[in-house]
Amino acid sequence: MSKPADTSSALGGIAVAVDPTPFYLADQSDPERDIYTFAYHVIIVNNGDIGVRLLSRHWIITDAHGNVEHVRGEGVVGQQPRLAPGEQFSYTSGSRFKTPVGTMEGTYHFVADDGTEFEARIPRFTLSAERTLH
Repeated sequence: MSKPADTSSALGGIAVAVDPTPFYLADQSDPERDIYTFAYHVIIVNNGDIGVRLLSRHWIITDAHGNVEHVRGEGVVGQQPRLAPGEQFSYTSGSRFKTPVGTMEGTYHFVADDGTEFEARIPRFTLSAERTLH
């Protein structure tokens, strides 16, 4: 995995990176029914000077036909992790598409220990079933 890029404004100092090679889960997919399942791994690093808690997420999921779905929810993988300065949190999750290729991007919403709320960008990444992209 590449080093997390700092995607924050001056507030927060949060860096977010997604493994550049998400996994196509063939055993959980059914291409004949237009079901393509993927797993991806995210790492979040607090490069700031104050502790933060991840409150929520907003994913923008786009399939190969240009259909866009917005997914919002509390925390990630059932957690609202707190990261002290210098700490990191990583997790693996998944998504289903109706096409063999799609993209995901979005934001995480944080609150700092001093009560300041801010967002950190999740960089866009591509999910592709095997032998779909050249």
